[in-house]
Amino acid sequence: MKGVLICGGSGSRLRPLTDITNKSLLPVYDKPLILYPLQVLLDAGIKQIVVISGREHVDQMAGFLGSGGRFGCEFSYLVQDLPDGIAQALGLAESFACGDKICAILGDNVFFDDISKDIQNFDSGARLFLKEVPDPERFGVATLENGKVVSVEEKPPKATSNFAVTGCYLYDSRCFDIIRKLKPSPRGELEITDVSDWYVKNGEASATVLKKEWIDAGTFESLFRAAALVRDSRITPNIRDK
Repeated sequence: MKGVLICGGSGSRLRPLTDITNKSLLPVYDKPLILYPLQVLLDAGIKQIVVISGREHVDQMAGFLGSGGRFGCEFSYLVQDLPDGIAQALGLAESFACGDKICAILGDNVFFDDISKDIQNFDSGARLFLKEVPDPERFGVATLENGKVVSVEEKPPKATSNFAVTGCYLYDSRCFDIIRKLKPSPRGELEITDVSDWYVKNGEASATVLKKEWIDAGTFESLFRAAALVRDSRITPNIRDK
């Protein structure tokens, strides 16, 4: 399995901070945000990782992360020229994946659960990681029946469940065929929810419901909350320079 660390987007909700740096390099307590999703990949034993970022910040990402040697992995870098959606960013990684399964994770997500076994045990289809939240309309929303994903919808005005789809996606190599056939949503993006929806409709989507905290640190409030939770729980990446 290969890792895809998606750090694109305009970061508009965090301006003016993101006028000068990628949001994934902003601090969460005592570590840059990007180290938290990176730790998820490393804990799962993933050693080949591509980092996808906008052209205005890719040099910053490469400058901080380097070749990956000090983290015990190998980084490649790809540029997403325009913020045209998570699925569009993931599609750029097709040649890198080279027919392998992928774990795509967003560079602004902080997971407090240990999901390494779910990643390691993934075989085919899709696996989503869900978290029950009070405001599901802010996210992609999944509906479960008897533990099985039966529908996913992107930011619905009236959510059918409280299960938000978090920013970690396990897909087999067919995801790239699906992305090539996607059409932009009304907001002009290729939606990752539409990729997951293909697997759901074909009965090939499973899910893990997270028990601990999960933060999508894309706003000032959520970034602050992430820092407070990390400080209080002492959950922090155990990455060390090699």
